[in-house]
This record gives sequence, C-alpha cells and structure tokens, in this order.
Amino acid sequence: MPKVLFIVSTPIGNLSDISLRALETLKRVDLILAEDTRVTRKLLNHFDIKTPVISYHQHSKIKKVNDIIDHLQRGRDIALVSDAGTPGVADPGNKLIEEIVKKLGNKVEIIPIPGPSAVTSVASICGFPMDRFLFMGYPPSKRKRNKFFEEVVVSKYPVILYESPHRILKTLNELSEISKSKNIKILLVVSRELTKLYETTYRGTPQEVIQQLENDTIKGEFAIVVNSVK
Repeated sequence: MPKVLFIVSTPIGNLSDISLRALETLKRVDLILAEDTRVTRKLLNHFDIKTPVISYHQHSKIKKVNDIIDHLQRGRDIALVSDAGTPGVADPGNKLIEEIVKKLGNKVEIIPIPGPSAVTSVASICGFPMDRFLFMGYPPSKRKRNKFFEEVVVSKYPVILYESPHRILKTLNELSEISKSKNIKILLVVSRELTKLYETTYRGTPQEVIQQLENDTIKGEFAIVVNSVK
C-alpha cells in the first residue's frame, strides 16, 4: 500500500483561512515537515495539534531528504508545510517532491491539500485580465536583475512577483526605468501583508506606487502584479 506525502497549504496571515481538510490532515499524519518549526508550532498549538514536527528547508542537505524518504518507506504518512501559503510555490518543497518521485515512484502517493496562496490572492483583486498570467517569484537579488525585469515588462501577460520590504522600492524603481527605456506603459497592483491586520493594496504606475509607499510604512512581504498597457 503506497504511503502518502500531503502538501498542505497553511494561512499566509489570518489563521481563520486554514481549511478543515488541512486541520484534519495535520492531526492524522505521523509527521509534519516544516520550513521553520517555530512558526509551524505556533499554528499547531493554536489548533491544539500534537503531531511531531521536524524541519525541512532550502538549506537541508541530502541526508535530511534521505531520512524523509526512509520515514515514507517505513510506512509513515507525512505532511509538508511552509511558513505560509502553498508549499512548492517559491519554496523548496518542489525539490523534495522531485527527489521522492525519483526514488520511490508510485510507491508513494503525493496529495495536495489546497488553500491560501499569495499568488492567487493578489491575482483575485488586481482587476487585470488574469485568464493567463506568469508567476516569476522573487527577482534575483544581484545578478541578471536587468534581464529579469525586461522579461517582466515586455510580457504579453500580467506577471506576478514577490518582493521583500528591503528591496521593494529598488524593484519598483527598476521596473519604472526599464518600462521607460522600452517605451512601454505598465500599471501595478502591489499588496503587502495580505490577509493580515495591516493589509494594504497600492495601485498605479510604478512612480505613483513608489510615492504611496514613501508616505506609508514599508513593512511585510509584498506581492506585485505588473500589467503592460497595450
């Protein structure tokens, strides 16, 4: 009988966004893999879930992957969670899944438990045509930034990005400069602290959004939708 790896989405802010199915899964599995065990334990404690937790994150070595595979081979059901949102989306979970599929094939069943995601949350409120869009995750921190933003600006579909509070103004300025150099007008929807108490959404050209941000508190993770105006 194949054992199961559940990919469980958790809230990106508001704990009430967790699904009943996610709670049931986290309670009944034998083990939970967490990006940061301290963050996940806060969630589990809130819902009085006692399942054991071990860490799995982007710096985990191959030995940790092999240990996880060993747990599955010994008949344990496992849930993978990230700190917030859906594992495998701008998250190291996809690497783990790749290794498990390589080594176990159909001896393990991989089941998604869908739920919160910053990508779909910001897509749902942006007001751009979103029947087709690109998700490009976090921009490079140093090299190839110019090429990355050129691809964003010339895209014929809206593009969704993530950005940290430390780089948000730099990213918006680069988008502004490259769109001007390409003679392409772009409009942005920029959301911070999605689903949290201080959730805020800014709309307009890059310069308009920069002005709004400079007059506000730059705090929390950002989700950005970039749309070229045809």
